[in-house]
Amino acid sequence: MIPLCAPENAKLPTALALGSFDGLHLGHKKVIKAISQESLGVPTVVSFWPHPREVLFGESRLRLDLPSEKTSLLEPLGIEQLVLVPFNKTLASKNAETFVDEILVKTLQAKHIAVGENFRFGRNREGDIYTLKKIGESLGIKISTIPILEDNNGRISSSRIRKALNDGDLEHAKYLLKRPYTFRGTVEKGRGLGKKIGWPTANLKIDGRKFLPSLGVYAAWASIANKNERFSAVMNMGPQPTIDPNSLSAVEVHLLEKEINLIGEELIIEPVHRIRLQKKFESIEALSEQISLDAKLAKEILETTSKSN
Repeated sequence: MIPLCAPENAKLPTALALGSFDGLHLGHKKVIKAISQESLGVPTVVSFWPHPREVLFGESRLRLDLPSEKTSLLEPLGIEQLVLVPFNKTLASKNAETFVDEILVKTLQAKHIAVGENFRFGRNREGDIYTLKKIGESLGIKISTIPILEDNNGRISSSRIRKALNDGDLEHAKYLLKRPYTFRGTVEKGRGLGKKIGWPTANLKIDGRKFLPSLGVYAAWASIANKNERFSAVMNMGPQPTIDPNSLSAVEVHLLEKEINLIGEELIIEPVHRIRLQKKFESIEALSEQISLDAKLAKEILETTSKSN
């Protein structure tokens, strides 16, 4: 696993790709490719943490990929380190030239910088790619600017991935990501309500900074972290309107045709298809019957998906 580090701990000098790279889609990969085989410095991805809009405007910015997940995605691309620059109001107040000089040149010793053509930086987003090229020329730093990648529906973007997940469209999210969307969670002991109605579930504790798909019932693959075996599953994402209308939103996973004690294990979940939206049933019996239908459909969907892959 490549290291995740602060700027002062980075291996130097660097050839760096600068940006959020949330979702690490094909457009991001084109920026990263520009420096991934560079001999001028250590191939490095540099991002801000937390997201600038969280600091400046108090917005909640959930991530498609948490930093710990991103390192495993970057390594196959030829990147040797992921550097997170702590973003605060002091950094936000620096003008474009000062940011480049203090962070990218003095701290990271950048010899090559690659960005997307819509990249902005510095106080009030005053710097753009032309600013960066001018600064780079004055300092002898190689600058690469990569055109925005588009398909028939427009720009490939993290926003489109988020919309697909909000719509429960896992297939489109997979197309944009060029990989299955996944998330992780640690199995915690629940109240045993699912077991009481014949459908025991693993209750997942998930990092609150992770972007999750919309509420609903999904066919999903589940695997235990660091193990090769995966299991077919039906997943409920949301509250429990029939059993406990006052319950908080949760992620519950029922393994199909398998019973394992998963308490304390970390599960990797790959939602494949949203079967239905959540609804309140007239009785526990009616809910149990619907879960049976959900499980049957989930099994069929996953079997079909497995064959097509």
